[in-house]
Amino acid sequence: MNSIRSSAILVLALLASGSGFANGTHEGGHGHVAEADADAEVGRPGVAAKATRTVNVDMKDTMRFTPADISVQQNETVRFVVKNSGALKHELVFGTEQELKAHYEAMKKNPGMEHADPNMVTLAPGKSGEIVWQFTKAGKVDFACLQPGHYDAGMKGAVNVTKGPAR
Repeated sequence: MNSIRSSAILVLALLASGSGFANGTHEGGHGHVAEADADAEVGRPGVAAKATRTVNVDMKDTMRFTPADISVQQNETVRFVVKNSGALKHELVFGTEQELKAHYEAMKKNPGMEHADPNMVTLAPGKSGEIVWQFTKAGKVDFACLQPGHYDAGMKGAVNVTKGPAR
């Protein structure tokens, strides 16, 4: 019960401080962030039928993503097919650096936390999954594995979004 109460207090403190999580809801105590907030910084969930290309991303126990640097155009919708080639649980989460760091701190305090957000995929060893994402603003969108210890070990990457046609 103390763990649930601590999680709720942490989430409320993060939300009150202006930090938040990239989008949607999490099981295990995370709160909601309005889609407009997510759209403003990192983009929004994409429609699979509108994906212009597929990017394959591999996650390994060396605490690296391959590739770790990805380039897209503004307003492009991309299907990310993510594979966990390791023997450990890994995830890929899109967010701002501030959001990812805050979420990572929450994950370290609650390592059993489960996720259910469109900006992320969590995979058991040997499994694959996907994220369909539309990048609505030019700039950098960070991604990371927020499993305890993985972010600190350097399991991070970036999507570089170049100015593209308005939609």
